[in-house]
Amino acid sequence: MATRVLESAPNLGQLYAKAAVTAWGRGGDLPDEHLARKGVTVDPAHLAAYTRVCRLPLNDVLPATYPHMLTFPLQMALMSDRAFPLALPGLVHVRNRIEVLGPIGSDALLDLEVWAENFATHRSGAAVDLCATVSAGGQEVWRSRSTYLSRGATAPEGAPEAHIEVAVGDLERVSATWRVPDDAGRRYAKVSGDVNPIHLSGLTAKAFGFKRAIAHGMWVKARVLGALSGRLPDAIDVDVSFRKPLLLPSTVTLSTAQAGGGWDFAVRNEKSATEHVVGTIRPH
Repeated sequence: MATRVLESAPNLGQLYAKAAVTAWGRGGDLPDEHLARKGVTVDPAHLAAYTRVCRLPLNDVLPATYPHMLTFPLQMALMSDRAFPLALPGLVHVRNRIEVLGPIGSDALLDLEVWAENFATHRSGAAVDLCATVSAGGQEVWRSRSTYLSRGATAPEGAPEAHIEVAVGDLERVSATWRVPDDAGRRYAKVSGDVNPIHLSGLTAKAFGFKRAIAHGMWVKARVLGALSGRLPDAIDVDVSFRKPLLLPSTVTLSTAQAGGGWDFAVRNEKSATEHVVGTIRPH
């Protein structure tokens, strides 16, 4: 496999536009290429803005979800490239697993690397994993695996079955209620650069089959970690399944239960109890 080192972060808006005009006629196997960046520093102003929009504490250690801000543009560059077999428009983020191997200082020099693997079949189509790793001082400190589903697509013959569900225990106790405003998608998009139209307005979301704009799954995941801040170890594994879209605006509940030395949790619609995000947090 080849590794291509980029000098700067790709522009996500340009990548979404590129993906839209090259969506048709894709196919084949996953590209055998890694994308990387070296010596990346964290912008303190951006980190502060991210923690504000996600309700996370701001200190000298990066939140567990923050490295996703750094690696996601590289993953988007892979998925928007014509060599990627699945069209980016319509890809749905259905599962995300993050492993924090230890505290990551906000002033650390970080090396990033991403790749695609595990082209899998699913009853609704085909799925693929976008993997990422972050190193500091030559040591891996963070890794993630984001599973995307392409409805109606076909995986290669003999492909394994995709696993997108996360099992959680009994979660009846509501620990918090959140009112999620209609601009939550736009506010997170401004910080994350994830300007997927389904998150920005009801008008653009309807073009992709949604009744209203929907919240970013990674924003919901970060909000959960913010709600549990101060009760988590430095090294953790956070595994979530993104189930039903969280339409904006909405009122949702957070239910939590201690399990396995960590936590199980679920974010549900307050009225219908529809599950939007369920997951587990465990010591690494």
